[in-house]
Amino acid sequence: MKNNSICFNSFFFLFFFSLINFFFFVYFIMNNLSIFFEWEIICFNSMNIVMSILLDWMSLLFMMFVSLISSVVIFYSKSYMNSELNLNRFIVLVLMFVFSMILLIISPNLISILLGWDGLGLVSYCLVIYYQNLKSYNAGMLTALSNRIGDVMILMVICWIMNYGSWNYIFYMDFVKNDYVMFIVSFMIIIAAMAKSAQIPFSSWLPAAMAAPTPVSALVHSSTLVTAGVYLLIRFNYLLVDMFFFKVLLFLSILTMFMSGISANYEFDLKKIIALSTLSQLGLMMSILSLGFPNIAFFHLLTHAMFKALLFMCAGVIIHMMNDIQDIRYMGGISLYVPLTSLCLNVSNLSLCGIPFLSGFYSKDLILEMVSFNSFNLLVFILFYLSTGLTVFYTFRLIMYVMINDFNLMVVYNLYDEDFVMLNSMFILLFMSVLSGSFLSWFIFSYPYMIYLPFNLKLMVIYVSILGLVLGFMISNMSIYSLNKLLLSYNLSNFLCLMWFMPNLSTYGLNYIYLNFSQILFKNIDMGWSEVYSGKGIFNILKSYSVFYNIYQMNNFKIYLFSFILWFMILFIFFFIN
Repeated sequence: MKNNSICFNSFFFLFFFSLINFFFFVYFIMNNLSIFFEWEIICFNSMNIVMSILLDWMSLLFMMFVSLISSVVIFYSKSYMNSELNLNRFIVLVLMFVFSMILLIISPNLISILLGWDGLGLVSYCLVIYYQNLKSYNAGMLTALSNRIGDVMILMVICWIMNYGSWNYIFYMDFVKNDYVMFIVSFMIIIAAMAKSAQIPFSSWLPAAMAAPTPVSALVHSSTLVTAGVYLLIRFNYLLVDMFFFKVLLFLSILTMFMSGISANYEFDLKKIIALSTLSQLGLMMSILSLGFPNIAFFHLLTHAMFKALLFMCAGVIIHMMNDIQDIRYMGGISLYVPLTSLCLNVSNLSLCGIPFLSGFYSKDLILEMVSFNSFNLLVFILFYLSTGLTVFYTFRLIMYVMINDFNLMVVYNLYDEDFVMLNSMFILLFMSVLSGSFLSWFIFSYPYMIYLPFNLKLMVIYVSILGLVLGFMISNMSIYSLNKLLLSYNLSNFLCLMWFMPNLSTYGLNYIYLNFSQILFKNIDMGWSEVYSGKGIFNILKSYSVFYNIYQMNNFKIYLFSFILWFMILFIFFFIN
């Protein structure tokens, strides 16, 4: 009973907090308000420690979405984690995570951003290793160490920005644009955001973090933790917009989008497919941000948070029913037995594809039209549209495997859809997944946007989506061997399947050189020369000498006496000289 009470209390607190944020957001955006608080914690002589808080429409809206999703996820955990003995600990960890995120959102100050940022990394590590086994420990370590790169970068930014006399970075955005210090700061901020949002050198931690419980995946690895980097870049956007690094970020984020889209088509783990789709959408947000459209990136961030959290929750229900099996090859025909979960899964999948008038459509269509509208090179254009087609491709493959094909797990089975706690929490997000796109587009963009494009360019999104759908249908009905014979060699498909070898490169690739070098050092120094000249060597020398003297002592009494007299004479002469 005590466990239920903490779930309900947390749910109601966060839900009403979300409503309050929503009303404030409407008031702020209608009146174009922005409030900057400074709370002086301590003042000693000329030194004062100040906690600053920035409330504008962006931070209030993001707080509303974070608290809404976390309240729903905590309510969902009440049922999903009901066999867990330490449910209180789990809920407290999730709450700590939410409060770290809120601290990150409302702070215009780099010190408090670091507190929230580090809190996210630490609590995320604790949640990834929640189920304690070797795989979870490895995944947690990879997550924590990848995030440490971002933390270190922010620490270095704190040191560099001391040149300006304060850590409130929002004051320095406009008038120090061409300063070399800001050049360095912007580079570090971009690296930090790439580490947190899993862009291409650091991509491997996001699929690995699926070792966490499913509610954690729904909250942390879809909507909040991974979007912290995007949010930081949105806040720093005025500073970064003309930088060379932003062009590099554009290239890397488009590659991330493309790589995760391809890898998701090879993956058979249900949660990893959804994690790779999250990675793809993060690449989309980062790329449109580096083209100089922070509001559109923020808009896609919010709509994506809704349908991706819903998608993870549906995956959690399916994994529960399937006796904790995550492999989609065992699933199939689920829509006959669990209609409500299938409804939620289909709506969130279609929203992810950008089907018109669901939430994903409003942001995704806008992003692709802005890319078509601006004069970018062919590589950017082709990779954007290919990645969109791949999204539909892996989504339809997932629907084929989970919904349409035959059930493959057991001969006798009983699937049921009666967990009303999970269903109620999913329906809140279902409602938001359908409506959030339209209401956010009315709120965020106060003017009606109309993008004029040629007819075929306007319909290019629909063309690539239909192509992806047809290919997904065909390849799901084809055996994997014929696909590989048809298109790819074994080595190439291996390369595409393993995220371009990134998990291996970021784990073994980094520590192989050092481990190999330390093994050589251990063999040659510890077990070699230091052994010869220190412990064992001294022992061998003393042993050989004592054996030598022992032979004399035992065999020749005259030599023994002579040596004794000799030593005595040497000692006598020594003392006599002194």
